[in-house]
Amino acid sequence: MPTETERDEPTGADFAVSTEELLGRVAQGDQAAFGEFYDRLAPRVLGLVRRLLVDHAQAEEVTQEVFLEIWQSAARFEPNKGKASTWTLTMAHRRAIDRIRSAQAGRNRDIKVGIRDLAPEYDQVAEQVEVRVEHERVEQAMQRLSDVQRQAVSLAYYGGYSHSEIAATLAVPIGTVKTRLRDGMIRLREELGVES
Repeated sequence: MPTETERDEPTGADFAVSTEELLGRVAQGDQAAFGEFYDRLAPRVLGLVRRLLVDHAQAEEVTQEVFLEIWQSAARFEPNKGKASTWTLTMAHRRAIDRIRSAQAGRNRDIKVGIRDLAPEYDQVAEQVEVRVEHERVEQAMQRLSDVQRQAVSLAYYGGYSHSEIAATLAVPIGTVKTRLRDGMIRLREELGVES
């Protein structure tokens, strides 16, 4: 069984070009090189991400995000700092961990909402007023976001769209969607006086 190092090195007719050379060509926009790079590393990336996420559908989505990021940022790879495969797998590991953290944060929010909903109703009118006032505060804070931030936040939190669905709807890269959401949420927290 070949070691990780041996698998990265050109060993036959299929590997006439090293992975690092392919990534260099990808940085120049070479789609054929990207295809070959993908064919070489996608199984390993998917395997790593699947071990971390367990859910195969999410693992496939994260793997796609990783390769999209590679296509967009291949020029940032520095061969003197390591191998292309290590760079790729590190990126995949980080994205998988980000997905896990995001899922945990969502579960924590759901638990908090569930606990709040299970609390005994002691003053329903006061609670309704509080919710209405909070809703108005959020609406006012939303108006202070830029148009693109408000659009992304509305699609994600009111529409229930995933990052990839928002990217498709708005015809922008998924990284742009994530940046707009992050910046929008930071601004909302500031406007609402919520501590991170």
